[in-house]
Amino acid sequence: MSHTTDLIKNVSIAGHGQTGKTTLFERLLFAGGVIPRAETVESGKTVGDSSPEEIERKISIHAALGHIERNGTKINIFDTPGSSDFTGDVILSFRAAEFALLAVDGRSGVQIETIKLWRNLDGRGKPRGIFVTKLDNDQADFDKALADIKEKFKVDPVPVTLPMGSGGAFKGVIDVLHEKAYFVQGEAIEKEGPIPDEFRDTVAAAREKLIEAAAEGDDTLMEHYIDKGSLSPDEMQKGLIEALAENKYVPAFAGAALKNSGIVPLIDFIADLGPGARTAKDLVLDAEGKEQIVPLDPDKPLSALVIKTAYDQFSGKLSWIKIISGKLVADSEAFNVSEHKKERIGKLYTCQGKKLEEVKELFAGDVGIITKSPNLKTNDTIAAADGGFNFVHLRLPEPVHSMAVNATAKKDDDKLGEFLVRAAEEDKTFRYNFNAETKETVISGMGELQINIILEKIRTNQKIEIETHVPKVAYRETITKKAGAEYTHKKQTGGHGQYGKVLLEIAPLPRGTNYQFVNAIFGGAIPKNYIPGVEKGVVEGMAHGTMASYPVVDVEVKIVDGKYHPVDSSELSFKLAARNAFRDAMRHANPTLLEPVMNLTVFVEEKYLGDVMSDLSGKRGKILGQDSSGGIAEIHAEVPQAELLRYSIDLRSITSGTGSFSVAFDHYAPISGRIADDVIKARETFKIQEADE
Repeated sequence: MSHTTDLIKNVSIAGHGQTGKTTLFERLLFAGGVIPRAETVESGKTVGDSSPEEIERKISIHAALGHIERNGTKINIFDTPGSSDFTGDVILSFRAAEFALLAVDGRSGVQIETIKLWRNLDGRGKPRGIFVTKLDNDQADFDKALADIKEKFKVDPVPVTLPMGSGGAFKGVIDVLHEKAYFVQGEAIEKEGPIPDEFRDTVAAAREKLIEAAAEGDDTLMEHYIDKGSLSPDEMQKGLIEALAENKYVPAFAGAALKNSGIVPLIDFIADLGPGARTAKDLVLDAEGKEQIVPLDPDKPLSALVIKTAYDQFSGKLSWIKIISGKLVADSEAFNVSEHKKERIGKLYTCQGKKLEEVKELFAGDVGIITKSPNLKTNDTIAAADGGFNFVHLRLPEPVHSMAVNATAKKDDDKLGEFLVRAAEEDKTFRYNFNAETKETVISGMGELQINIILEKIRTNQKIEIETHVPKVAYRETITKKAGAEYTHKKQTGGHGQYGKVLLEIAPLPRGTNYQFVNAIFGGAIPKNYIPGVEKGVVEGMAHGTMASYPVVDVEVKIVDGKYHPVDSSELSFKLAARNAFRDAMRHANPTLLEPVMNLTVFVEEKYLGDVMSDLSGKRGKILGQDSSGGIAEIHAEVPQAELLRYSIDLRSITSGTGSFSVAFDHYAPISGRIADDVIKARETFKIQEADE
């Protein structure tokens, strides 16, 4: 059954690993009547974790999508991974959902990934709520978790539900909005009942805070609240809907998902007060390449964004799609704006985990699946016609961990490449490319775990033996002083010969300038038609420096004089002369090696701060600054890329698996001494091996 826009809501469950997201997702489907019983992660039978890798490792690796219906409203729910290695699927869910529900462990409080996700949501202005989980645990404390949220995020969460007891004494939650209690019933759905007397004062105080949040939603409501000191139930509901849609407060929910506690009032809140699909906005690139905000609109012609690609062994290729305007109809034709061609739309589906449910149409706001479309890719824009705009691509973090790979048997290299390309399409934070400079196939991702899982899946399913090693660093060469050289290319073979003489002057340029060619020839010493040959020769000469045969950068090359022969000169002659002149000049210009330096941001618990900073110093890192808040430190540093090739492994070891980082190229910097000697020696070994092959 398809639902129209005003009856659709989308929510993403996100948070740090092991906070109970998949368990919460499973219990929402159970309470929503979608599944007959709720399974545990340990059983390997949950709707959310259905792939062999997830079942084996007992963690979420891919986003799962399910839906329930409440009071006629369809609620699409994304269950997302908690590990930073799989953050791409969290981000696609944030793009598709109007509301994010962050799971926070009632024992641990706010953890590193939650902080990073919160910042991502801030960048989007996305409404969010908090679900404090595992309150049936002895160390859990709802109030302490809310205080931690307040300290770290500078917001005061507004409790919508409150726990009745904690640890062994936990017996359920109270719905503050509707003034009802929900009691734990073992494996059954929680049971509604009256609020116990000992909690009435706590509920009254919480309800007052909820009324204040509602008053923020509308100027008229604020006036009513100031005049009367309260709001009616209808006014409360109206205010809470409007304030949440504008991200003016953060609702907080209590629960113990394994005991099915806190689930029913959470569903009621999302169905009745959660932001609806109509509140969504998206970003498009117009014909001039400028970003523009477009509102979700069911009354406009079809437009949609492919947010994810997956491959299922039974259903084939699955393209997850979010409808932004109009509606998509099965067995129809649309236009793939990204590919500039018509797209045949076959069957449409919604899903409960890996179980597909066929539908005839999907309305604006809904998320569904197109199967077996050979051309559709993640980030493609689908429209009724070529409307001249594309949706802005998913904004994903840059990979932080790289590895060089090859098939043990050379005959399997093409097959390996085919499945690495497929893996990169399924997870857009995973990259695969051939580095022509180092002659390596390099894969990159968000961490060692992500890459290992992808390679193990290929090894197991395709029976390909794979070798891995640390990738080579792309060094550069440059010069540090001015120099000049002349070279004459002269060859006589009978008939027309080859002749070209050039005199070059080279000088260093500021870092990042790369290359400038200056023609300073006067008086026709070299005819104009040969100057392009001179520049081609210089460019060829820069491709392999004189120290270790790395590309040369940041050099100005000036052609100042030369000589030609009216019969024997040619563009080729001047190209060869210029290439050799450049190399001769470079040898006299005090050449030096350059290494790539990365901009590194590390997130760690404060107790690991000293160890992490000491490690970075040992990696020739330059600490630029640090910020600490609520027990979490953020370190900014510049570190040579050569020192970071295994940093995801090093950081995991230092921080017991809790730290995370982001990294991006910043600049090239000179190296000398033993470090440069080692680079040159390694390069010579590589060239010998290459020659032997």
